[in-house]
Amino acid sequence: MDSRQGKLMHLSHKILLKETAEQAEYFSRACGTARRVWNWALATWNSQYEEGEKPNGFKLKKHFNSIKYTSPDWLDEDGNPWLKGIHRDAHSQPFTNLQKAWSKFFLDVKKGVKAHPPRFKKKGKSKDSFYLANDQLSLDGNRIRMPKIGWVLMSESLRFEGRVLSASVSRTADRWYV
Repeated sequence: MDSRQGKLMHLSHKILLKETAEQAEYFSRACGTARRVWNWALATWNSQYEEGEKPNGFKLKKHFNSIKYTSPDWLDEDGNPWLKGIHRDAHSQPFTNLQKAWSKFFLDVKKGVKAHPPRFKKKGKSKDSFYLANDQLSLDGNRIRMPKIGWVLMSESLRFEGRVLSASVSRTADRWYV
């Protein structure tokens, strides 16, 4: 807490991961999941908007949760829901992000600022990343425990004291960061 202003400070720290090949493969799948869910949500949002409805992230997420384990679009070649292999935060957060993106777009338009609506994400053209909530993480020195894959080595320990609010795993070139 900043004692001068009585406000909480939010700090971030980007740390290089030292993942195994299996962990890197999981990270790629989780990023692909987040991208695919974003694209599904954006397409559904656009469709609802064109039909005169007023879409929102919460309603889209609720609809998605009702179909994600039964719709053929979300089943593997054996008919199993492939999303069960990816932690829920990777396919939950895109709805919040989409809601924020639309809110920013409409606010910018209202202010007269040049704006563009949210865009579809393409593999290799958009940043690979996925979100993890703080209740899913634990830190121990230079290790971070993530759901579904366990402990992942980090190149350094966290530099700041305090509570971790959330984390994003992202790829830059061939390296993974948290």
